[in-house]
Amino acid sequence: MEPVTLTTDRLLLRTVGPQDTDTVYRICQDPDIQRWTTIPSPYLPEHARGFTEQLVPDGWANGTMFTFGVFLPAGELTGMLGVTMRSFATGEVGFWSAKEHRGNGYITEATVAACRWAFTRMSVDRMEWRAEVGNTASRAVAERAGFRIEGVLRSSLVNKGVLRDGWVGSLLPSDLGLPSTTPYVPARG
Repeated sequence: MEPVTLTTDRLLLRTVGPQDTDTVYRICQDPDIQRWTTIPSPYLPEHARGFTEQLVPDGWANGTMFTFGVFLPAGELTGMLGVTMRSFATGEVGFWSAKEHRGNGYITEATVAACRWAFTRMSVDRMEWRAEVGNTASRAVAERAGFRIEGVLRSSLVNKGVLRDGWVGSLLPSDLGLPSTTPYVPARG
């Protein structure tokens, strides 16, 4: 699939490439990004190059991971967001935010836009969000984007070679007022 560009009231979501490598490297020096995400630590220039020049284009090309840089209209990178296809009609969203742009709602806005795109253009019927228990900033973004926290999955995440407990939440097309591609009958009782 060719990369797509999404826009919101305040943001431009587009794929990243070699022109963004230095910025990705700089932002990923943040200890919080290295602590809470699965990027390598220490994060080296070759990691940023591999991300922007191989991982991102390969994900779009083979339809497994759709990565968007979250940019202000003037071109400043505020964060990164990816939609990874996990199984039939199920995607998982993940994100990070540049320290200087946290608290502005950019990643929440980008998450809603990317989920809306996945529901309407990629036939996704369930979007999941997962984060290590304790990553309250990520959880706050997910909840503001409309995700319902479904619980804790024990020993469900591997980060830096260690199994950790993870929160899981979901967003359905109906949560954004959109139809599902497959009928859904919620459990009662």
